[in-house]
Amino acid sequence: MPPNSAEQPPAVRPLSDYGVPPASALARVRGFADAMVRRRTVRDFSDKPVPEGVLTHALRAAASAPSGANRQPWRFVVVTEPELKRRLRVAAEAEERVFYEQRAPQEWLSALAPLGTDASKPFLETAPAVVVVFEVHRGPQSPRPYYVKESVGIAVGLLLAALHQAGLATLTHTPSPMRFLNELLDRPAEERGNLIIPVGYPADGATVPDISRKPLDEVVVWR
Repeated sequence: MPPNSAEQPPAVRPLSDYGVPPASALARVRGFADAMVRRRTVRDFSDKPVPEGVLTHALRAAASAPSGANRQPWRFVVVTEPELKRRLRVAAEAEERVFYEQRAPQEWLSALAPLGTDASKPFLETAPAVVVVFEVHRGPQSPRPYYVKESVGIAVGLLLAALHQAGLATLTHTPSPMRFLNELLDRPAEERGNLIIPVGYPADGATVPDISRKPLDEVVVWR
């Protein structure tokens, strides 16, 4: 009698083409860190197009992220059509007005104040591309996923890093709730909006809030 499939060992293959020589490890990671600490969230975008192929390879990097049980519970919808971007902005701003006027506690509004954010989201139209990230939950065509938010969060981090490496600016926009995205983008019910990410070049004269990041010794504990 053949063994139960649950008892069969998983298929494996040799790990190859992995890693870098130890002598170059420090220079590689330092160069990456030096690039990433210059990354900033941008709210003023140019309409200059993204070079062909850049988004594809950035998404390829994002889709390489680890995920719970390798379910890969993400869907990336890339919006470039101007009318669809306009409709996306209108719908997102409607939710944001309710948020700023009714839902947000004063403590949250005070925390946002130094960033200068409000219900107006022109970047959703101006940026040449908008990547809408969905979490894929259990559905007719989707098996049960595990650690969905953690998995999608890692994928988004890789996406932001890849786009920054290409010299592009991004913004992580989170209107709440995001149920409008399913109808607007024709996505099934098992997909739930996670983030809206405008992608492009900063506008001429763009500015960012004068903020700083915590020093490493405040966020890292060595044991």
